[in-house]
Amino acid sequence: LAHARAVHADAIVMGTHGRGSFFDAVIGSVAGRVLASHFSVDCIAPALGRAFVARGRVVKAGRKQVFTAAELFGEAEDGTLKLVATGSTILVPVEDKG
Repeated sequence: LAHARAVHADAIVMGTHGRGSFFDAVIGSVAGRVLASHFSVDCIAPALGRAFVARGRVVKAGRKQVFTAAELFGEAEDGTLKLVATGSTILVPVEDKG
């Protein structure tokens, strides 16, 4: 929280039980029902900008694991994008037994 105050952060993003973060929004629904066996976020720069752009992709989708990656960009007033965070997950598809 001290760092968030120092950079005047408007938001702190934190995932909880597979819900609530921008990486979940970008990547989480790609493979249907999944468990995250690995979840990593690297903050590169202060998240500043008038808007944010999140881009996600499936790197490799197998039967037992799905590897994903995402980037978060801050959009400046002139429309230029600056990379502020990257992330990756390894997702394990879960069969619906209902």
